Amino acid sequence: MNLVVLVTVPNEETAKTLARTLVEERLAACVNIVPGLTSVYRWEGKVVEDAELLLVIKTTEARFAALEARVRALHPYTVPEVIALPIQAGARPYLEWLAAETQG
Repeated sequence: MNLVVLVTVPNEETAKTLARTLVEERLAACVNIVPGLTSVYRWEGKVVEDAELLLVIKTTEARFAALEARVRALHPYTVPEVIALPIQAGARPYLEWLAAETQG
């Protein structure tokens, strides 16, 4: 199964480091970096509002555990957001490319 994984990061440097690492290590076929997010969440009993960027990561279920471990190793947050959503359908050539690019 193919997945879209969502990861938020605090700055562009972290976004680019994670994106390049995941693609270079074939843990992801593609990573989109989406700037301009505002996240509101509760942390240590307080409601916090932060500017963040969103990584939209395309990968496979087989690569997810390694991808999650790599994100956690490189991410500056204590509890990074790593959420995987299944890709239910898509253009066959794109999904075939995704699978080929994430083969180790």
